[in-house]
Formats: sequence, C-alpha cells, structure tokens
Amino acid sequence: MTLSSQDFSLKNSASGANLCRHLTQASHAFPEQLAVAVQRASGSFFSTKTLSYQELNFAELNRQSDKLAYGLNAYGITRGMKAVLMVTPSLDFFTLTFALFKAGIVPILVDPGMGVKNLKQCFIESKPDAFIGIPKAHLARKLFGWGKESVKSLITVGGVSINGKSCWGGVTLAELQQHTSDEPYDMAWLEDDEMAAILFTSGSTGTPKGVVYSHKMFEAQITALRHDYDIEPGERDLATFPLFSLFGPALGMASIIPEMDASKPITANPDYLFAAIDKYQCTNMFVNPALIERLGQAGVSESHCHKLPSIKRVISAGAPATIASIKHFSHMLSEEVEVLNSYGATESLPLSKMASEALFDTTSVTDNGGGICVGHAIDGVDIAIIEIDEAPIHNWDNALRLPTGEIGEIVVKGAMVSRSYYQRNSATEQAKIADGDAVRHRMGDLGYLDSDGLLWMCGRKAHRVDASIHVDNQPQRYFSIPCERIFNTHPQVKRSALVGVVVKGDTVPLLCIELDSSLACSRGASLYADLNEIAQQHGQTKGISRFLIHPDFPVDIRHNAKIFREKLAVWAQHQHKE
Repeated sequence: MTLSSQDFSLKNSASGANLCRHLTQASHAFPEQLAVAVQRASGSFFSTKTLSYQELNFAELNRQSDKLAYGLNAYGITRGMKAVLMVTPSLDFFTLTFALFKAGIVPILVDPGMGVKNLKQCFIESKPDAFIGIPKAHLARKLFGWGKESVKSLITVGGVSINGKSCWGGVTLAELQQHTSDEPYDMAWLEDDEMAAILFTSGSTGTPKGVVYSHKMFEAQITALRHDYDIEPGERDLATFPLFSLFGPALGMASIIPEMDASKPITANPDYLFAAIDKYQCTNMFVNPALIERLGQAGVSESHCHKLPSIKRVISAGAPATIASIKHFSHMLSEEVEVLNSYGATESLPLSKMASEALFDTTSVTDNGGGICVGHAIDGVDIAIIEIDEAPIHNWDNALRLPTGEIGEIVVKGAMVSRSYYQRNSATEQAKIADGDAVRHRMGDLGYLDSDGLLWMCGRKAHRVDASIHVDNQPQRYFSIPCERIFNTHPQVKRSALVGVVVKGDTVPLLCIELDSSLACSRGASLYADLNEIAQQHGQTKGISRFLIHPDFPVDIRHNAKIFREKLAVWAQHQHKE
C-alpha cells in the first residue's frame, strides 16, 4: 500500500490533536519501510573505527512506542505529568519520545550545552515529575541537584544494572518494558493549544526559557516542511538535530542519525556523515551553518571533491550561513540542488526561507550594510516590522507596522508561533502580542521588509548600540549585522562584533575585530587607518572610530556562529583606554 502526501496529511477522526497520528498512519501504510537508523562508531582510540547501524521500521517504531507508553503508565507516569528527557540520539530516544507524546506526558527537552547553572534553573522552573536519562545525565542530576524538589520517578536508559535494577534509583528502561501490553495504545488526544512539550531555548542569545509547544504547533511545522519544502513520504533525511529528527517519521521520512555530538556539531567527523548519506542514499539534509562549513571543508579539496548525488534538498537553520561556506559546500551537490536557508527560532520555526542561488545575488547589498536577506515568509506566516521599543505591547494593531524599508523589530504570526513561555510571565508579556484568538511573537531580532516582501535581518535588538554621539546633527543608532558585514569585507578581518562602551559617561560604538589566522595580518596603524576609512564610507558605520583586536571570539558551541557580544562588551570596556 502506498500513501501520497495528500493522504498522509489527513486528520484523524478523533477529536483533539497528537502528532503521533502520523506515525500510526505510516505504520499501517508502509509498515516495513525504514523509519529510523542510528549510526554507531566502535573501536579503540588508536584504531580505525568501525561503523554499524541500528534500524527500526515504521511498524516496529509504532509498536515499541506503544509498549513504552503502557510501561510509563504502569510506573505511574501519566497524562499531564512532565518528564525531563536527557537521552542521546538513539533508537531509545525515538521510542521514548513518541511514547511520551502518545501518553500525553509532557517531555522537557534541554540543550546540555547551555551549562550546569542554566540547566538547574530550567529544572527548577519546569518542575518535572520524572527524569529519564542516560547514566551520565543521572550522575549530573545527583551531583548538581537537578529536579530534586519535584522529581518522583526515575528511569535509566542504558548503562549497567544490578540484578536488573538501576544503579541510579527508580527503574531501567528494560524493567519498564516488562510492564506492557501487546494491544495498540489508545493515544491521548490533546486540545489544539494544550501543552504537549517544553523546549528550552539554548541561551545563546539570553537566559534559556521554556517554550510551551502544543500539537497544533507541531502540526504546523510538519505542514510547512511537507508543503513549503516539498518533503514526501519515502525520503531519507540525514538528521543532525534531535528535534528535527522526530519530524522524519511524522512525515513518512526515515531519520538517519549519524554518530556525532548534536550539541557540538563542529566536532563531527565528516567521514561518518558522508558514510551515512551514501549507505542510505539520503535525499534530505538538515544542518546548521557550523556543519555546512565543516562538511564543505572536508568534502572539497584541490585534489578531490566528495559528491552527494542522492541529496536533493539541504535545509540550514540556527544562524545565518556565510555565502562563502554555502558555495564551498554546494560543490558536493548536484547542479540543480540548492541550500535552503530557514529563518526562525525555538519559539517559531520555520518562518521564511531563502534558496542559495537567490542569496548569492544579495551579496553586494549585504556587504554594503543592507543586512542579511532571509527570504519570503512561508505560506501561512505574516511578518511585520514595528518600532524598536522595550515596553510590552498587549494588543496588536496594524497601525504598529512600519513602512517598507524601515528597520524595526520583527514580529511574526502563524500556526507554528508559540503562545507563551513556561513559568515566565514577564518574558511572555515582553515577547507576545494578543491578536484576536492568535498570538504574535516579537522575535527580538531587528530587520526590514523590502518592496518585494523579502525580509532582511539586521541583528538582535539587544545588540544595537544607541550612541550618545551625533552624526550630521542626528543621534546615531548602530545595528550589529549591517555594521559588521561592512567591516568584514576587509581582507584581513575574519569577523567583527559591534559593542557599546562608555567613555566619560557617553555610550560610543566600538568594533571588536578577529583577524584571519590564515593570513599574515598587520596589526599596526595601516589596519586601523583602513578600518577608519571603511567606517566613513557608509552611513551605517559613520562615527565608528574605535577598534580592538580580539584573539578568538566567544561563540555558542552549537552553531559556532552566534557571537557572545555581551562577553565581548565587558572585555572591550575593560580593555579600552581613552
């Protein structure tokens, strides 16, 4: 039996929503078709690693997640409870996540790379009832007191057990699987806006916050991937981000999970990823800019270019990928295949997309301070630009929209837009605007819409510098991306970062510069003269006259692209001498 994209999107007759309906439909439509494959590298540090693969088809994934849903309920974890899930990408990760969704249990997903202090705060705020994790996660839980005020149920995935019992308290996953049934599980059907999951932001642009996800949001994301990205049942996806990998089975697409640390993609072994793509003839790739650069460097050399003929679509998200890295990476793709750059955030994704060929045509505008083009809004998404203001906005009015070409804060509306943060009323008030029955989200990003409806990104609202200085008798406001991209055109500059420093009580702009380590760079007067000359040539940078060379910018570990400007601002203030 085959299932078309149209058939696959049909609503279940039951009232309510649950994304697991897609998995159940797929298990009946093509039970033997591959749903998940996980790559494992084994061998000693000194020997060549051997790659192996574990697989589940749609029928097995559906059946095993049913069994685990029964086991969770038998252990006392039931609908409406919250469960931290700290399990590395694996078959267990998939079966557990779908079991939690089927049972109406709310998974709490966090990024381990956010740091111990932030993780503890996440668990204090979310008050989980259960903690499901690998032994390493349980060790950290004990050492740092994660969830000790609320966690009542413990489940250990993997590791050594004693007489079948977990060394970390509670039960092992194997024990849980003994208390089950062979009958199909009657999944929970949630209201459209009922809390289905809590996904914490990474904290790379501020304090991590728990985004409340509903099945309505998940459905909107699935619909966008199916229709706006033309993903069809039967495809195979190299999934390098755990959350996106869950959408594979929901789309009737196999998720191929490579051996890598998803929280540190820059450390991935390109050979492992290439091997997984070749073995399964992957048609789709979901990668962030760090991986695009890493794979491009590894796959393309003067003597050889690794080809990826099966790939027909590459989706990049998380941060803007550089045009240079996309061009380098594209040498491995078939001529007609493009990299689709997707704009969004944990609170609302995807929102817009930009194909690489069209992006290449925007280079001149970007290099001259016009921002980074992130494309047109996808179907069903409304993008508006409003005045830059820190005050909450309680109700939407179309009069808030700024004219075409004017820079302001990006505000979005669509079915994939979250309605609130969990236990963060103040953050919710700051970021959300009521619009009838819908909610608009203030992205915290600045940008503008051009006359063609294209969205141009100009950096984070928090990263702008409202300077005390005046240029041409006007107070000067500087935006991070436009300013930095202008200075990045200098051949010796690897990247730059705009910060504000206080001089005699006045806020003035300063550019931190990281030089290209592959070049013999001048650090003397000639470099500073060049930078000053560049500053005076553009309206976006006029008035910038202070520059500091930093040896190695602090960046987030996941994307290796988001610069921690707050840290650089502290460093610059300390270093700056009048």
